[in-house]
Amino acid sequence: MKVIVLYRPNSEQESAVADFVRDYERFKNKKLELMSLEKIEGADMARLYDITRYPAFLAIANNGTLQRMWQGLPMPLMDELAYYTQDQDPHDYTNAAINHHLRILQPLAI
Repeated sequence: MKVIVLYRPNSEQESAVADFVRDYERFKNKKLELMSLEKIEGADMARLYDITRYPAFLAIANNGTLQRMWQGLPMPLMDELAYYTQDQDPHDYTNAAINHHLRILQPLAI
């Protein structure tokens, strides 16, 4: 999964977004992808997801589906974003939640 940050460069939000992304990368050791609304790709993404307030944070799965979206201020908490930037392998069975097995108990024979 990845998190894309849509923002308007050369605006009052640019420095706040840049500070947030820098701090996130320093504290969580994960990357956020910055995307300018002045570029075609950023404008298309804003239209696709009907984004009206900026900055917007989009959590997108590897297959391209939108998982979660935050628009405008206040910005999401770093811990909220951390879930969406962790490397997730659906075939990794080391996770306890995935590795949980249902145990069927047989009645005792008397």
